[in-house]
Amino acid sequence: MAITRRRDGASQIIDSSGNPAHLAFVIAQPADACPFGAPRVIADTARCPGASRGLTRFYAAIPMPDGTDNPALTLHLCDSRPRGPAMAHRLEAMAIEVTSRAAIGRMLRERTQERDRHAAELRAQIERFERASETASIGIWECDLSDESLTWTAGVYDIFEIPRGASIDRDSTLQRYTAESRAAMAAARARAIEDCSDFSVEVEIITAQGRRRWMRITGTVEARDGKAVRIFGMKQDITEQRLLADRTRYLAETDVMTGLANRSRFQARLDQVQDRHEPRPIAALLLVDLDGFKQINDSHGHALGDQCLIEAARRLGACCGGAELVARIGGDEFAVLIGPDMPAHAVEALAAQIVDCIGQAFVCDGQSLALGASVGVAHCSGGSSAELFRRADTALYAAKAAGRNTSRVFVPRALSA
Repeated sequence: MAITRRRDGASQIIDSSGNPAHLAFVIAQPADACPFGAPRVIADTARCPGASRGLTRFYAAIPMPDGTDNPALTLHLCDSRPRGPAMAHRLEAMAIEVTSRAAIGRMLRERTQERDRHAAELRAQIERFERASETASIGIWECDLSDESLTWTAGVYDIFEIPRGASIDRDSTLQRYTAESRAAMAAARARAIEDCSDFSVEVEIITAQGRRRWMRITGTVEARDGKAVRIFGMKQDITEQRLLADRTRYLAETDVMTGLANRSRFQARLDQVQDRHEPRPIAALLLVDLDGFKQINDSHGHALGDQCLIEAARRLGACCGGAELVARIGGDEFAVLIGPDMPAHAVEALAAQIVDCIGQAFVCDGQSLALGASVGVAHCSGGSSAELFRRADTALYAAKAAGRNTSRVFVPRALSA
């Protein structure tokens, strides 16, 4: 018996026992005597043409499985007595069975290792996704339409501030949406289910801890044979984004000093006077100009002048609680847009109230300052926003011409005294 190792295209005996006279036969065998792990059995070397047999009449070379397709180690069995063909076949069959089992075992191990590797990669991907989702405040959700059961990832639990893995159901989850958001989501969801399409909606929720949050929901409907069976998608906490957007919009639309709407926001709302589909049409425009403000600014400085503007804006806002919009549109110029609920006589009474309210003494830093207001009123009777503004401006100049601290109403071809 001998064991050889194949290396660099040659065989080297690394162990042997028995009659050393057989080693010459073993060494004479080619290095690839057992190609691809298949055993080789010679029942009688005397019947093998070209074999230099010497003492050896029986020879068997059996690869020793090592987990590869072409093992490096080979077991050699030699005997001076030949064997019959039947015995040789049995021995070869046994060797093939052993090597086959080893090959099958190796394949199973490789498949198991590959499966484990894929499972590890999947776990790593899921872990990376979970970390990324947590950073972005994103979670995955799924709803089985057959029973409305929900499945959430950790990110969705965190958005709702519900312990991860806690039992959830759709009815109780819906109660955490504000009424308006619940209606908006229900409408978007119903359309998507009916059309087997996608949807996206931004909603406001109240978490389990009582905090208000804004959330963006995206969903995709899965259909089978044209029937919706499942909805899945993402939920993302966008509270900070909404707060930033609201703050940005506030700064873009608000006069920072007075807190009233600025000229840009006023103009945008005024331009809607021409929109026939506007649910809250403009009924009247009041332009307010402060009388005596320039003298205060010149005599007492800009700091005190700013205090007067702030107080005038506060008084104007208090008077016009029922207005659509109160805005500062210039240095000491203000505008009030009136909606459809206030009748014409009430609008004109409001103008007189503004004159009286602004005309009350201003006390700033212990000083009593005289400030007044002139008001021009224009009722909306068709035409463009520019025309409405021109009419109110005409009425304002009429009020100033009448001695200031009064109001005037624009009427076609004549101004009321």
